[in-house]
Amino acid sequence: MKTPLHLNALKAFEATARHLSFSAAAEELHVTPAAVGQLVRSLEEIIGFPLFQRSKNRRANLVLTESAIRALPDIQAGFDSLNIGMTRLKEGAADGILNVTMSPAFAAKWLLQRIEHFQNRWPDIDVRLQTSLKLLDFNSQGIDIGIRYGLGNWEGLQAELLMSEEIFPVCSPELLTKHPIINCLTGVVSQTLIHDLSMEGHKDFVTWEDWLQRFNEHEIARRPGLRINNSAAVLQAASEGQGIALARSIMVREDLKSGRLVRLCPDVALPSPLSYYLVYRPGCENLPKIAFFREWMLDEASKEVG
Repeated sequence: MKTPLHLNALKAFEATARHLSFSAAAEELHVTPAAVGQLVRSLEEIIGFPLFQRSKNRRANLVLTESAIRALPDIQAGFDSLNIGMTRLKEGAADGILNVTMSPAFAAKWLLQRIEHFQNRWPDIDVRLQTSLKLLDFNSQGIDIGIRYGLGNWEGLQAELLMSEEIFPVCSPELLTKHPIINCLTGVVSQTLIHDLSMEGHKDFVTWEDWLQRFNEHEIARRPGLRINNSAAVLQAASEGQGIALARSIMVREDLKSGRLVRLCPDVALPSPLSYYLVYRPGCENLPKIAFFREWMLDEASKEVG
């Protein structure tokens, strides 16, 4: 494989092509506009034709030539690959920063109760949690590993099953004591239903409508429900007696153990089509700090069985 030459000139060209301005490229690269222009001209001398159409009006933006337009995507992809390679070199250390992404609810209801065990085992690894309902880009945002809830298919990432779960209704002990009838399917719809909108629009995410129809209870409560876009907040609202929540077994386990919530309709449960997955870029699972976290997560998840 040939080593690319003139990397500085190519970088100057790529930055100028994005901004269509020597001045803006210079600001990004922390050099002078004259230096950027000289690098671009040197590249043009090497290839033997111009990369930009230059206007006599100095305020006018540059315009890419057709040859430059064709070449730009490959050059940008090359720099992306170089950045990924440099990141992987840094990741090879057994210590340093480990960037982990997950939903805010999973962090609050599962990981934060356990992460101290990992930190005690690997004190030289600085764990940084990035919680978001959005799916973060691992390359551009420097993510090492993540936990995602879904079907296990995410472009550009390797997914490893972590935990599966089932879906069932829960409420506060006080609400059940006050309305014992809610401990059956017909009684559930007589109360305020708390709806989880954290994955609204995902066709495989089990909603109240899905759950009730699965057990031939087609009537949804006529009174207005409570709709929340955070799974942890859904459980919090239920524990405060604001209604009945449709809980995911992994998320609600500690609330059930503590008695903050009680499970309704104990003989009825629905397996969730979605599961929790460890996700990471292909080929990164054996990098020390990622491997340590992956092994620890799988060990913790195995304790949830049963």
